[in-house]
Amino acid sequence: MCLYLEVPANSYYAWRKRVKSKREIDNEMIMEEIKKIHRIKIKEIYGAVNLKAELEENGIKTSVNRIRRIIKKNDIKPVVRKKKFRYPKDTKSEMPVADNVLARYFTAEKENEKYVSDITYIHTRQGWLYLCIILDLYSRRVVGWAMHKNMRTELVLSALDMAIKLRVITKGLIFHSDRGSQYRSNEFVGRLKKLEIVQSMSRKGNCWDNACVESFFKTLKSDLFYERSIKSYDEAKSCIFEYIEVTYNRERRHSSIGYMSTVEFEKKGEKCA
Repeated sequence: MCLYLEVPANSYYAWRKRVKSKREIDNEMIMEEIKKIHRIKIKEIYGAVNLKAELEENGIKTSVNRIRRIIKKNDIKPVVRKKKFRYPKDTKSEMPVADNVLARYFTAEKENEKYVSDITYIHTRQGWLYLCIILDLYSRRVVGWAMHKNMRTELVLSALDMAIKLRVITKGLIFHSDRGSQYRSNEFVGRLKKLEIVQSMSRKGNCWDNACVESFFKTLKSDLFYERSIKSYDEAKSCIFEYIEVTYNRERRHSSIGYMSTVEFEKKGEKCA
């Protein structure tokens, strides 16, 4: 072997006698665990962030940078699937578009005066999970929300149903959203008319017309999913439920309402009234 590789024999024997450092032994152990993970997850090869999560689940604490060095040294390359996300095309161009009644006035004098709503998507290893929320601009409280594996009209209707059960919907309430087909569907528009709610929609391609909801989604993803891999729909639903109902509505302080939580602000308003 030494003759074939043109390596001096004494160098080979010196390498055999050399005692490995603890770090080298640990690296080899981590590499073996990575190989086990890839044998189980045969359909994909994880990157360093996902591998860190899997290793920690198996009781092995290490850093992302260390994992990157180990897999690079062993020539393991993660499978990168670059799939550009696209919302489903709106084939119903004849669906109505409401005027922008809200006009970026993101303040309200009382509860149930102005609602804003939108849909975002959460990535899990099982696929996309869609989240729809309804925000009351008076207190910034999430008064309605729903999650589903698709973006059909039922998603926004479920969020609206929750808001109706939680709040006393008053005539003339403004409901603002983007121009998504879910919000323009006959079923959803009909429900708003039945409740005597005034529908409002952002201008085409203008996310700033619905900035409050965009800000909420940015905060949610930053707080919950930054450098975190979500395994399943159930895990995502559990995290989002706790975040909205406990952390965001009852604990998180909001600068726009005097650094109070949304629930605390509403209670204070009731006392003043």
